[in-house]
Amino acid sequence: MKAIRLPEIKKELNSLSHKEIQELCLRLARFKKENKELLTYLLFESHNESGYIETVKTYIDDVFEEINTNSYFYIKKSVRKILRNVKKYIRYSQKKETEVELLIYFCEKLKDLQPSIQGNSQLKNLYDRQIILTQKTIEKLHEDLQYDYNIMLEHLLH
Repeated sequence: MKAIRLPEIKKELNSLSHKEIQELCLRLARFKKENKELLTYLLFESHNESGYIETVKTYIDDVFEEINTNSYFYIKKSVRKILRNVKKYIRYSQKKETEVELLIYFCEKLKDLQPSIQGNSQLKNLYDRQIILTQKTIEKLHEDLQYDYNIMLEHLLH
């Protein structure tokens, strides 16, 4: 089955009743965990972005504490998984400020990780790529926010 383009889907949704749209949303939520997480964000957390950021930061703290630091193999595997989830949470929000804050926080946690990421080139490269991505995202923000986030980034780089 081929997926239909979004404008056509939007037109069809306009023709449905409130109850039918509600049933479609609930059915979507049953099929994939990501759909349910996105609906949760949109319904319960999108109105309080700072609370959402704190929730994700708490998640980052928790999973960084659980990392098996016996070898760089396990560290790399865990860090990639954490980053994948952080990117998913950023996608839910779609706000550049949230993206910058979460990426900076992720990089702080990665930098403070013991054993140091300096001992592994793949982890160091992952860290560097996230710093570059954060810098590019900061450039798209308002000047006042750019200044604040660049100060945070400078502390991270030194």
